[in-house]
Amino acid sequence: MAVAGARLTQPTVRPALRLTLATLVMYLVLVQPSHPGAMTWGALAVFPLELPAIVLSLLAVGAGRPGRLLRVGLVAAIMVVAVLKAADFAMHSALNRGFNPVADLALVSAGLNLLTGAIGVVPTILAALAALLAVALVAAALWWATGVWARVPLRRPVLRGAAAGMAVLAAGVATAEVGAATGRWSLPFDPPGTAFTARVGVQRWALARATITDLRAFETAARSDPYAGGDGLLDLIDRDVIVVFVESYGRTSFDTSFFADLHPATLAAGEADLAARGLSMASGFLRSPTRGGQSWLAHATFANGLWVDGQTRYGAALASGRQTLYHLAQDAGFHTAAVMPQITLDWPESLVMGFETILAADDLGYEGLPFNWVTMPDQFTFAAMDRLLRTGAHDRDLFIQLATGTSHAPWVPVPEMIDWDAVGDGTIFNDMAQAGDPPNVVWRDRDRVRAQYRLAVDYALQNVLSYAARHADDPPLMIVIGDHQATGWIALDDRPDVPIHVIGPEDLVARAEAWGLARGLVPTPDTPVRPMDEMRDLFIEAFSTDADRSGES
Repeated sequence: MAVAGARLTQPTVRPALRLTLATLVMYLVLVQPSHPGAMTWGALAVFPLELPAIVLSLLAVGAGRPGRLLRVGLVAAIMVVAVLKAADFAMHSALNRGFNPVADLALVSAGLNLLTGAIGVVPTILAALAALLAVALVAAALWWATGVWARVPLRRPVLRGAAAGMAVLAAGVATAEVGAATGRWSLPFDPPGTAFTARVGVQRWALARATITDLRAFETAARSDPYAGGDGLLDLIDRDVIVVFVESYGRTSFDTSFFADLHPATLAAGEADLAARGLSMASGFLRSPTRGGQSWLAHATFANGLWVDGQTRYGAALASGRQTLYHLAQDAGFHTAAVMPQITLDWPESLVMGFETILAADDLGYEGLPFNWVTMPDQFTFAAMDRLLRTGAHDRDLFIQLATGTSHAPWVPVPEMIDWDAVGDGTIFNDMAQAGDPPNVVWRDRDRVRAQYRLAVDYALQNVLSYAARHADDPPLMIVIGDHQATGWIALDDRPDVPIHVIGPEDLVARAEAWGLARGLVPTPDTPVRPMDEMRDLFIEAFSTDADRSGES
């Protein structure tokens, strides 16, 4: 009798278990977090409003051909949202912002290159394959789960009609919620403990449309140059100009105790040394268009005088024909150059940036070992700039953009300053390049990562200060700018503010004070923060006898 009883209940138990597992699969995918801050057990307590609409729709349509078509559409839609959530999670973790499906696709290859530098080629390939496999497995699980519910027998038409009606009602509630999520209207109620997971998809669709619209407006604005054809531009500068972008150098160096107990002290000591050598200094803060990465957006914003905060705008700026600061400097008689030690591949965009000479990684003559993803120490980069550009052989003053690399992730290992005359071909740095634990060890501990970042930024500042002191007898005008703040969990600060320092002769530094800068190398906390896109025009105005803005619209 016991055996007979088991046989009778087994057909009932198995369908119930399948339905439970199928519901759990859909539930877990729908409540997938899209932000690191949502990675808590509380996320599992949120009820996704789509779930009843999905289940009731499957019950109403059934397992026939219409049901299969419905399942294809549902699985495809849910997977699109799941991938967008994963992309959002990654972007928030790395860059403190959400994923833009129009502007950020180009970052996939950049991210893979960075990951390759941090953990190696084979682990990166395995990680990419694991991600693809995970997507395939989730899609397969959803196909199975929707099939389980579609095959539930509802033979009476009245039951299917009721399921269809309830599905429409549930879909209406979900649609109302998405309207509220996108700001189109407000709900008269706010169901506690609920969420509309497809909100991510709706918001990303809206973002994509807005980006395309913004791109058209940007292209129009990019063609309007207030200084096109201006006379007497930059004629007040009688020496070389070096714009130094310090990688990952942000305001946290002054406002967060973990970094502020080192970086300001380094700057203060450098300020005293440079002042004793007859140099003047002024400092302040800029608002960068990016955080956590994408240094080229800051470079483009500074050079173009336009707010370039995404890959779409970056492409538009390059294609617009906008005259960068380097174009204008070239027209003013400077020899323009870019010193970019982290450029290891083709850089076709550089052809329209206004640089006459481009020195990428392979052009700088470094024969030493790389520092993981970082190609060479900053000190070698500065020395190579002197060796290859600042030789006195040019009949024109130089206008140079130099981007440092040592303070770029993974910040392992961090080199030390050596005597400038000992730099040579860079092989002297080999022992430093092999010192300490590799990134895959250091990056297991967030505190160690922050400590390495702290040392790397300090090394970058030491290089800038030492270089300025080395050339104090005939100083260039140096504009030193942080490109972006490090990602929030490392910087312990999510603001986009970055420092700017002006170092050089008194007559030129005094002109830069009009930007709202404070004297010295340590800006005061109340120093106003200027958007970085204002700097091109401010630079021209400060160092031109008669900055003609007649072309401004």
